[in-house]
Amino acid sequence: MSGIKIKYPQLFRHMLLICLIQFAAQNVFAQNERKLIRKGNEHYEEKKYTEAELNYRKSLEKNQNSTPGKYNLGNSLYKQDKFEEAEKYYQSVAGNKELKENARSNAYHNLGNTYLKEKKYKESIDAYKNALKLNPADEDTRYNLAYAQSMLQQQQNKQDQNKDEKQNQDKQNQDKNKQDQDKQKQDQQENQSAQDKNEQKEQQENKSAQKNKNEISKEDAEKILQALNNDEKKTQKKLIKKEAVKANIDKKW
Repeated sequence: MSGIKIKYPQLFRHMLLICLIQFAAQNVFAQNERKLIRKGNEHYEEKKYTEAELNYRKSLEKNQNSTPGKYNLGNSLYKQDKFEEAEKYYQSVAGNKELKENARSNAYHNLGNTYLKEKKYKESIDAYKNALKLNPADEDTRYNLAYAQSMLQQQQNKQDQNKDEKQNQDKQNQDKNKQDQDKQKQDQQENQSAQDKNEQKEQQENKSAQKNKNEISKEDAEKILQALNNDEKKTQKKLIKKEAVKANIDKKW
């Protein structure tokens, strides 16, 4: 047996060579991925979160399914207050059922923290509950859950208070509008009444003036009558005078 040499078929040898090359390439890629993650972690520990983010993104370019790359990228984004973007990477890790429960629990925990920062208290509570289902002994998650529930209650109380205040304000506005309308209506009625009185008074004054114009006082009437009597006497005198003159005229032939 030791003197027998095995010859691989040509095709098999070619395929084996390809597999070896691929394995070597994958190994190089894996090394580069891990190197980038380690470098990102160093920046993260130094609180250089922008540089950390850059290295984590590069690691995902090497391996887009890298769980450490996604999880750590979510952490670096969270530290930069990029909460909506961080959510996507935490959700990707938390929803991967092939991972260990502890890893998924941590992702749900951080996802809850992200929602908490955005004041999405209901979503935060759901994330913490999912984390506790996977890791019931996590006291940090239990504490955050209680805090999120308290904040949700305060938010709801505030919303109820704002709703009541808005309703009261709306009612006050309605009452004020009604009062303004009633006042306006009353003012219009008073103005109309005053206008009617003025018109009535003017009509009465016009009637009185017309009456005074058509009527004369007793004294004026006596004066007029006296004047007429005087005119009549003068006229009579003139007539008598004329008749006397006529009587003295003789007709000539």
